[in-house]
Amino acid sequence: MNVAPAVARSGPSLRAIAWYTTLILIPVLTAAFLFWVRQAQVARSARRTILTFGSVPQFQLTNQDGQPFGSAQLNGKIWIVDFIFSTCPGPCPMISSRMSELQRPLENSDVHLVSVTVDPEKDTPEVLRGYAEKLHARPGRWDFLTGPKATIYDLSRSGFKLPVSEDSDQPGVPAHSTRAVLVDRRGTIRGYYDVTAPDAVTKLLADTSQLLREQPAPKAVVTR
Repeated sequence: MNVAPAVARSGPSLRAIAWYTTLILIPVLTAAFLFWVRQAQVARSARRTILTFGSVPQFQLTNQDGQPFGSAQLNGKIWIVDFIFSTCPGPCPMISSRMSELQRPLENSDVHLVSVTVDPEKDTPEVLRGYAEKLHARPGRWDFLTGPKATIYDLSRSGFKLPVSEDSDQPGVPAHSTRAVLVDRRGTIRGYYDVTAPDAVTKLLADTSQLLREQPAPKAVVTR
């Protein structure tokens, strides 16, 4: 009886291992490079003079946990606010995604993120809580607010000088601004940023970093 010679089996070749390693490293190195480039752009842009655009009026709404949230909770903080709604078929997903991008570079600061719905009838605290979870919003650092429509619309128009309307090209879909607003520790508006622009996050981070240097967080009082 003829017996076929056994075929020696060996592990992956060095070339294959090198190829797989390269495939894994490329996206990691690319992400690291892009992060470094953004940080360098932020550092260069941080020398710009930050203007002032008036003060934000006192307000109180309700956050995604059903708790009162407004000026009292933001007092003494640097914060960034935008206006969105959870069922938005237009720019809101991009706006919220860009806001989410701010979380990592600002994680070691006390900067607070705020998103206010312009469709409060649908965006209840429970709905906004689900929306926040999808964005991996960090508890205590990013609040999603709802409340009476008249209060929200007046806050957008009179408080932040941002347009908002129930009338748009699509019936039942509110029209609102795509700009985020930077507010300093004194409640003064320091900048407007069209979040749909490619360089919006870079400019916003640069100005926020500048404000953090101008207005450092107060040191915690240690009691014994």
